[in-house]
Amino acid sequence: MTMDANTRLAGTGLTLAYDRRTVAEHLDVAVPDGSFTVIVGPNACGKSTLLRALARILKPAAGAVVLDGEPITRWPAKKLARTLGLLPQSSIAPEGISVADLVARGRYPHQGLLRQWSREDERVVAGSMAATGVEALADRAVDELSGGQRQRVWIAMALAQQTPLLLLDEPTTYLDIAHQIEVLDLCARLHEEGRTVVAVLHDLNHAARYATHLIAMRDGRIVAEGEPGEVVTAELVEEVFRLPCRVIDCPETGTPLVIPAARHRVPGIVVGT
Repeated sequence: MTMDANTRLAGTGLTLAYDRRTVAEHLDVAVPDGSFTVIVGPNACGKSTLLRALARILKPAAGAVVLDGEPITRWPAKKLARTLGLLPQSSIAPEGISVADLVARGRYPHQGLLRQWSREDERVVAGSMAATGVEALADRAVDELSGGQRQRVWIAMALAQQTPLLLLDEPTTYLDIAHQIEVLDLCARLHEEGRTVVAVLHDLNHAARYATHLIAMRDGRIVAEGEPGEVVTAELVEEVFRLPCRVIDCPETGTPLVIPAARHRVPGIVVGT
């Protein structure tokens, strides 16, 4: 199977299903190397399912996922974990484990008979916690934290793997707006430092602001993909999300900004009196 020189990770002819329920059929997707790729679409459109297939969590019913020219099913687990990191949509930490110990588990793929825990591992773990703002929580038990704090700890563990490809399934879940921006700024920095980042996001404006490559899905198919400035149009938003809107240039970044159409108000009717 051949692959474009600018693509390390791709799926061809993918049929994705859970038991007997087919989510997507005949999907072809290629993640541009060095991109910040964001997958968007309405609930249950298949975007998280696609990410799980790309991460080898879900085995396609048909088709194949290819990494560096080889079917991903042929990759040894540790080698794959040194190449591709995943933050799943929901994660469960071992009971009572501390933040520092959980983040340190991100270094497991780098351990071996001839390479035990080192100062470099300590440095990477400390840097990953600092980057996600959880260093002050190092000695706290993960199951005592708020949802937003736990999410940042899981991101820190994914960072500690130091993989060139990082897949994030809804990384801003449970986070308030300030922490959402912090996490997305962090993803942008990782991309600028040379990592290929793939994320599933619900917020289309966040996707348009941060992505270099956007994939829009609906009903298990890819409707459009490309640069956000080309993909995010009022017509596409209405087709994909069934949302009438205007799309303007963001005054801060110049990226597309989706403004939902105003709710129609009936003159003379006041609600709640």
